[in-house]
Amino acid sequence: MESDWGDWLPAAVADADPDTVAVWYLGCNGFVLKGREGTTVYIDPYVGTGDPPRTVRMVPVPFDPADVTDADAVLATHEHTDHVHGETQGPILANSEATFYGPGASVAVTQEENWQSAYDLGTDQFETVSEGESFELGEFTVHVEYAHDPDAADPVSYVFEHDAGVFFHGGDTKPDGGLERVGDEYDIDLGALAFGSPGMIPDKQTREPKYTKWYSDEAEVVEAARLLDLDRLLPTHWDMWKGLTANPEALRPHVRSFDAPDRLELAEIGDRVDL
Repeated sequence: MESDWGDWLPAAVADADPDTVAVWYLGCNGFVLKGREGTTVYIDPYVGTGDPPRTVRMVPVPFDPADVTDADAVLATHEHTDHVHGETQGPILANSEATFYGPGASVAVTQEENWQSAYDLGTDQFETVSEGESFELGEFTVHVEYAHDPDAADPVSYVFEHDAGVFFHGGDTKPDGGLERVGDEYDIDLGALAFGSPGMIPDKQTREPKYTKWYSDEAEVVEAARLLDLDRLLPTHWDMWKGLTANPEALRPHVRSFDAPDRLELAEIGDRVDL
């Protein structure tokens, strides 16, 4: 997968020496976390171009997966192509010998597409996780938590606890009472939540334009952030698909009167935010 930006982003991650936890936004719903001890985690990385004309990528391809050699794990929140993608994640797993973690439906995609043979991966590089489980990942404790995404099979969210703070990745979750329990259980410093507009997208079978709403709108993403009691809300996915893009600046009046989120953290593809 050819990068529009050369190798500067993987190099920046590899060279970084954060004081706390550095968080890079990869566009779509992808992130890289790197802790101060060097543990590096990719979450839902995706550098595919979609399925034109149905889904058309609107942001640059920020890195070539073949350039990623420093990774301890790749985590998937659910089975959709822009969250479980062999052409993106297979080379990362192969070059870094990282472990892939995902719920059952996500791991099933890797088996159906035969990632093990295609990218010369070991069976021990795949771990199935379920809501309610926790595991250690270097300097992070990762909690597999609830996600409300009716469009996905077996979706989860992830809470990353670190001495420096707590990061939450909701996948494509929408607001739901189950998120309130997550917010009560953890003191989340920074939370990434999918946000976008509805639009007319060609149907997968007929290719006729069809009303499509995949992500939370302005009010819904702020409601999810309120339920999670986020200190900082980092909206994601708004930049990705033609016809479903949105303006995250529009969230400012929605958050103004709520105690949570305390702050709106806006990042463009390639930006770094620290805990």
